[in-house]
Amino acid sequence: MAVVAENTVVELAVDLYDAQGALLQAGEEPFVYLHGGYGGLLDALERALEGKSAGDVVRVHLEPEQAFGEYDPVLLRVEPRGRYGEGLGIGMQVEDAFDDGEPRLYTVTDLADEMVVLDANHPLAGMALNFACRVLAVRSASAEELARGAPQTGARARRAAN
Repeated sequence: MAVVAENTVVELAVDLYDAQGALLQAGEEPFVYLHGGYGGLLDALERALEGKSAGDVVRVHLEPEQAFGEYDPVLLRVEPRGRYGEGLGIGMQVEDAFDDGEPRLYTVTDLADEMVVLDANHPLAGMALNFACRVLAVRSASAEELARGAPQTGARARRAAN
């Protein structure tokens, strides 16, 4: 039986809870990632899953710095609404350059008469989180997946798993 280790493709069902135990996201769709520091999963979750196999359940509590970071008020901006055109709505995302010139993805969090509030923080920034991960499947990654640094998806992935 395959175990979660470097260069394996892991399929998980992940339920995400806040620190008080309220469900934030149910793992209705399997999450598939390439294990071993490829950036597909939070480092702390990868470490907790190491050595597990299909059927195992792992529960992990992560503080903000282990998950999506602390909330940074510097990443909050108020801009003229007209700058972004018609049809702007709360929850939409826009890309814009920050003061340092680096483009960032902002979420529209509020609209006022002529102004828009943009937030480049991750929606879960500043939150302690609890993850319940059930390992659904583990297999060795293909050479193509390793070269790409990501698992195959769709029919090609099903063929690779067989």
